[in-house]
Amino acid sequence: MKEIRHIFFDIGGVLGSNGWDHEQRERAVARFKLSSEDFEWRHKEVVAEWEEGRITIDEYLEIAVFHTPRTFTRDEFIQFMYAQSVPDEATIAIARHLSRQSGYTLMTLNNEAEELNNHRIEKFGISQIFDAFLSSCWLGVRKPIRRFYTRGLGIAQAEAATSLFIDDRPQNLISAGALGMNLIQFKSAAQLRSDLERFLNLEIPGA
Repeated sequence: MKEIRHIFFDIGGVLGSNGWDHEQRERAVARFKLSSEDFEWRHKEVVAEWEEGRITIDEYLEIAVFHTPRTFTRDEFIQFMYAQSVPDEATIAIARHLSRQSGYTLMTLNNEAEELNNHRIEKFGISQIFDAFLSSCWLGVRKPIRRFYTRGLGIAQAEAATSLFIDDRPQNLISAGALGMNLIQFKSAAQLRSDLERFLNLEIPGA
């Protein structure tokens, strides 16, 4: 194995909670008394466009939620969406430690709509850890499509063989692995620390 030079982290499910996945949407259904079936159908109709940066959060909500009069405001719903994001401090501490080591370039590779992405970067306090945020909203394509990874590698000017990709979902690792990237499936901060120490031959302090 070649020496690792670039380390790519997923955000949702690794550096923190998911942003607007099924568990967050289920909470929204309960909190705002939405029709689960109708909301999910409408969400799936436009989520790709939203996460690939082709529509705004207002356009997404107009279709998914505010297609009919509601007893709550758009701002209330958006604030609820933002509130679902919770950082994983143990994993962020690992990334912060790596960012202080010479020889590694750290970036993210994640599927996220622009508004949530910007909010989560700020809330998680990771803007000073990563050199770039390669997100679907700016790449114009989502994982696990192979073009997502080739664009990310191209922007980073990284070789697949010297890159390490960390994601919690197996389906997102398959295409990256097919390109020759090194992989870690995230399950916990402790497991990630152990796997990184093996890959990098580097001691990483625990919590």
